[in-house]
Parts: sequence; C-alpha cells; structure tokens
Amino acid sequence: MTTPHQHQDAAASAMPPQAPTPAPPLQRSGPVPQQPPTAAPGAGPVPPYEGFSPAVPAQASTTAPVGAPPVAPPRTAAPQAQPFAAGASQGSYAPAPAGGGAYTSPIPVRRTHFGHALASEWTKIRTVRSTMWTLGIMFALVVGIGTLAALGLDSSDEAQTPILAGGLFGLMLGQICIITLGVLVVSSEYGTGMVRTTLTACPSRSRVLAAKAVVFFLLAFVMTTAATALTALINSSILGGKPALEYADIPKESIVDGVVIATSSEWLGATVGAGLYVALLGLLSLAVGALLRHSAGAITTMLGVVLLPLLLALFMVTESLQEVREKLIEYSPLNGLASLYRIPMDGGQGDGWDLLWILAGVTAAVLVAAFALLEKRDV
Repeated sequence: MTTPHQHQDAAASAMPPQAPTPAPPLQRSGPVPQQPPTAAPGAGPVPPYEGFSPAVPAQASTTAPVGAPPVAPPRTAAPQAQPFAAGASQGSYAPAPAGGGAYTSPIPVRRTHFGHALASEWTKIRTVRSTMWTLGIMFALVVGIGTLAALGLDSSDEAQTPILAGGLFGLMLGQICIITLGVLVVSSEYGTGMVRTTLTACPSRSRVLAAKAVVFFLLAFVMTTAATALTALINSSILGGKPALEYADIPKESIVDGVVIATSSEWLGATVGAGLYVALLGLLSLAVGALLRHSAGAITTMLGVVLLPLLLALFMVTESLQEVREKLIEYSPLNGLASLYRIPMDGGQGDGWDLLWILAGVTAAVLVAAFALLEKRDV
C-alpha cells in the first residue's frame, strides 16, 4: 500500500527536467559609457578624445532606498573671515591666503598728505569759471585805470606826485575783485553743499582750510603783483624824467637833480608790497567767509572793513572827534595801500609796511578763529 507522498515523488521523477529561466537584461538610464581607445603594439601614447574621461573611483552611494524619507545634505561650516595678512597695505579688503603668505593688493594704496589737498584745491580753483573772470577783471582794472591815470598826469610838464602813484587808483577797485574771490573760495561750497563731499574725501578739516588758504593766497599774490608791476612799468615810461613841482608832496629821496625818479623802495612798495597787501585782504576775506559761511554776508562785511573807516572819518568834522577821525584815516585799509605808493591819506610820511604787518596780524587772528570753529561745528 502506497501513501500520498510516495505518489507525488513518483510523479515528479517521471517529469522531464526544465531549463532555468534567464533573468531580464538590465536597462541603463544614462548614455552608454565609451571605452577608451587601444593603441597598436609599438605605437605611442593615445591622445585624449572628446567624450572620454578617466575612470573615477566609485564612491558610496548616498541615494536613499525607495520609500525612505529624503536625507538632507550634510552641513558644511561657513568660512570664517581671516585676518589681513601681515604687511598688507592699509585699505586692501582681500583676506590673507590660507597658507599664511602676505597679500599684495593690485590697487596702489598711499597715505594722503597735505600735498594731495593742495592739488585738489588748485584743481577746483582753476577749473571754476568765476575765478578766471574775477582775476581777469581785476587785471584789466589795475592796468587800465593805472594807464589812464598816468596819461592824465602826463598832461602837466612837472611831476606832481611820485612816478608810480598812478597805479593806486586802479588797485583801489581791483582789490574788490580779490576780496570777492576770497569769500567765494569757501562760501560757494557751503552754498552748493559741495563742502560735504570735500570733507568726506578729506576728513581733516584743518587740512582743507589750510590748503584753500595757501592756494588762494599764492594765486592772489602772483596775479596782483603781476598787474601792479606792469602798471608801474607803464607809469615809469610815461612820467619818468619830469622835473618836480615846487610845492608837490613828493619824498625828497625821490628827487635827484630836480628830476623825479622812482627809488628801489618805491618799486618794492608799489609792486611786491601792494601785491602782499591785497593778497592779505583776500586771505582775510577767505577767513571771514569760513566764519560766516554765507557769500553775501561775508562780502558785505569785508566791504565795510575796507570802506567804512574812511567814510566815517569824512563825516567827523567836529573838534571833539578830531582824534578819532585821524586814527580812522591812519589805520584804514585804503590808507595802508596808499602809503605803499608814497601818497598817504593822513599826510604822514610812512611807507606803508607797518600797516601791512598790522593787517597780517589781524588776518592771522581771524584765520585761527576760523580753524577753531570749523573743527567744532557741523558743516
């Protein structure tokens, strides 16, 4: 008697054997990798060709299995700012390399100095159109009116004034141009707001004001001295060689053998002295402009300083004010300028140099006050 298990074993042994089912071929999702070319025996190295890259070692796959939650990429520490390399120039913003070597900026960085401020102020003052117009009008007034004065004095056969005195009349008007320009050198930047840009580029306020003062003073002195020198040459050529009038108020040292000449001290006073005097008035105007920061107010103030003492003295006719009148005339700016031409308004015999030093002291005091206020207050 056979069991069910024995019948199943007998049936299985009677069936023919079957071949195993082959696995389906794998499908690639990307392009088929190309095989590198092979070289023939004895040939040189095979050159690289497009599309071939050397084999890279396989890395561990970071792909998550199907159905697993997404894995965040690993966090990397943010690069920390490295200190500047030792020896790097100030103002370079590139960090030092990781190796510790010094970094050299391709942009040259130099420490600024007073010469840079001078160059900046010279560029500004020579590129402004009003500077050329103002100096041109001053030059025309000094030379033109001085020449007309010499032609008027030439109508007489005898010399009534020192030979170079005719240059005073043109300079009395020409100095107003220098005063106006001195005020505008500072106050125009406050009016337009350009002073903020200037002080941002050069935070040292004292350096800015000093550069303005130096550039303007030199420019005013050179232009005024050139104008007065040309006027003096014209007056000397027209009025030279004339005999002195008997009662003319002419210094004795200017009369040689009855003929009026121009001494070396007169030449110095009528050229360099007059140039210094007008340039100092312009520098005083610049300081007043820095104090007031307003063009109209500073110009009006300076015109009052120049003209008001003499105008007040003209109306002091009473005896009680006679002493005050004499002092106002003696120390007025116009009398100081006239004394340099040997025709003082107070009837004295001064040469004008003492009044020039007084003007220099007043100008220095006002400049110090302008420097102090510029450092303390806002622009």
